[in-house]
Amino acid sequence: MGCAVVIGASGGIGEALVRALLRRPEFVAVVALSRAGAAPADVVSDRLIRGRIDLLDEASIEGAVQGPVAAAGSPPTLVLVATGLLHGEGVGQPERSWRSLDGDALTQAWRVNAVGPALVAKHMLPLLPRTGRSVFAALSARVGSIGDNRLGGWHAYRASKAGLNMILRNLAIELARSRPEAICLGLHPGTVATGLSKPFQAGVADGKLFTPEFCAESLLSVCAGAIPAQSGSVLAWDGLVVVP
Repeated sequence: MGCAVVIGASGGIGEALVRALLRRPEFVAVVALSRAGAAPADVVSDRLIRGRIDLLDEASIEGAVQGPVAAAGSPPTLVLVATGLLHGEGVGQPERSWRSLDGDALTQAWRVNAVGPALVAKHMLPLLPRTGRSVFAALSARVGSIGDNRLGGWHAYRASKAGLNMILRNLAIELARSRPEAICLGLHPGTVATGLSKPFQAGVADGKLFTPEFCAESLLSVCAGAIPAQSGSVLAWDGLVVVP
C-alpha cells in the first residue's frame, strides 16, 4: 500500500490517469501535480492530494516532493510523468526537414521532454521503497525510437524523446542496484485525442485514435504487468516493446 503520483495532471492523459487511479483501492493516496496545482478541478476525494510542479524549475520539483508527496504519508509505489511537448510553447510546429531546425526550439523540447523527467527522477526515485515492487514511468513516444525511424523530420520531438529513453535506461540500471524490484519504464501511449495530437489527428487510421480514458487504463495495465527484467524498456499501450 503506497501512494501514486501523477506529474502533468492537468493534461488530457494525466487527468485521465488521476481519475483511473482513484478508482483503484490499492493506493492510499493519489498525488496530482501540475503547473496550476488544481487539476483535476472537479474531482472530490479524500484520497486526492493536489500540488504544483514545474518541470523547468528544479526547486519546484523538490518542493512538490517535500510538500504534496510527503503529505500522502506513504511512499510512492507508482510515479507517472505524463508530460510532453510537441508543438507550441516555444517550439512551433514539428520540423518537416533540417531547413526548419531552430536552436531555441531544440533546447525547449529537450528541457521539457528529457531534462524535466530526469530531474523528477532525481527527486522521486529515492522515495521508492527499497523492498517490494514499485514503478517509475514517463510518457515517451514511438517516434523516439532510432531503430524504427523511417520518415525523418520532427527533429526536436524525436531527439528529445530518444534522449528521454536513454535517461530511463540509465536510471533503470542504477535503480536496480538499490531497489531490485523497482521498474523504470518509458510508455508509448499511442495517438490520444488530446491537445498534443490535435493538429495531426486527421491522418490517424480508424480505431487508432484513443480516448484519454482508454489510454489511462491501458498504461496502468502495462505498469501493473511489467516485470523487473523489462526495466529500462519503452512499452507501448498494448504492452509490446518499442524498438530502441
